Amino acid sequence: MNKPDSDEMFVLDVGEKKITVERDQRIQSAATFNIEKEDHTLGNLIRMQLLQNPAVLFAGYKVPHPLKYNVLVKVQTDHDQPIQAFKSAVSEVIKQTCDLQEQFKVRGRGCLRWR
Repeated sequence: MNKPDSDEMFVLDVGEKKITVERDQRIQSAATFNIEKEDHTLGNLIRMQLLQNPAVLFAGYKVPHPLKYNVLVKVQTDHDQPIQAFKSAVSEVIKQTCDLQEQFKVRGRGCLRWR
């Protein structure tokens, strides 16, 4: 089968970086972020959060190949700050995820628990 081993989907190889950045050569205020071992879930979350930022002119993502677990996120800003916009978006996604987790803890005390 062509299906990769399940650990290839999540575990970084030795020396492999989680995120790499490549600045666009033609558009100074744009960059592409390669996120290893992730899929559409994280790509779309980051893209949607980037689009909430008024300084972001363009945000999009793609999964280059269905059997390879990486996401490319492209960001263009109105100033030369695509890396800062990306960092802010990721921080906000983490904050929202933590808030959601906390709400589950608080509201789930009287509910049935999943096991």
